[in-house]
Amino acid sequence: MHLNAAVIGLGSMGGAMASTLARAGWKVTGFDPSPEARARAAAEGISTVDTLQAVAGTPYVVLSLPSARIVALSVPILLGVPGAVAIIDTTTSEPETSAAMSALAEEHGAAFIDAPVSGGRAGALSGTLSAFVGATDAALRAAAPILDALTSSHRHIGGPGTGNVVKLLNNVLCAANLASVGEALAVATAYGIDPSVAAAGISAASGASRVSTTMYPDWVLSGTHDSGFALGLMARDAALAITIATSRGEHPRLLAAASDLWQEGLEQLGPDADFTEISTTVAPALATRAGASATAQEQGNQ
Repeated sequence: MHLNAAVIGLGSMGGAMASTLARAGWKVTGFDPSPEARARAAAEGISTVDTLQAVAGTPYVVLSLPSARIVALSVPILLGVPGAVAIIDTTTSEPETSAAMSALAEEHGAAFIDAPVSGGRAGALSGTLSAFVGATDAALRAAAPILDALTSSHRHIGGPGTGNVVKLLNNVLCAANLASVGEALAVATAYGIDPSVAAAGISAASGASRVSTTMYPDWVLSGTHDSGFALGLMARDAALAITIATSRGEHPRLLAAASDLWQEGLEQLGPDADFTEISTTVAPALATRAGASATAQEQGNQ
């Protein structure tokens, strides 16, 4: 096995994945157009280059990019030099783009898989991400060494592009749940119920989800809003999920309404807000309570 890998995109997720591969024994080279991102990766011991062409032909490549458009621009360059074995795209991309890149890679004797991930930066740093994989059987086998290093589980959904579809559906469901749990806890608050108590009660019953059990207690009710995932990215994913649905004749009304809430939140809060800050627009009473609790705690510590 060639333990040489390139990571393209050294942001929160890409930088963490580069570090994980390096700890697992891979020789890792990173590229990002941002000098600041390259500097952060270099501080973690990752070798970096300042052009994408410099890593063309690397046997294994991990993509962690902002959009399908940038994936489509990058892959031909990476395949322009012989040597590529597998390109693993962890970007939350678009199914048509992944299918086209898979076909292009096959023409060059290489593999391309769409493997968008879940688990956040913590999962990327610990090598415990989960991945939704769209790939041919042969491409999945070629990409296995990277998947084994970065994930604790990966599910082969189907052919090229299908990983993107299910990841987008996962994210729009999470987006809808973040809005609905916030609204429900705001109602509880209006009745004088501590939202933390309400969340714990819901989490022990049929309304439970990771949103109620973890996201609201850890990031919303605490007032920290420090998940590390940007609101702009979730709003993008929710909108894209509706786009791919309508392209196949499906018109999911509830999910579309949730996506609309996220577009409104994006307009109010901006793309760089933490995605858990959507609670401040769908359930402002919770933000008021979290702020009051934080103030009381600070005064108690003085």
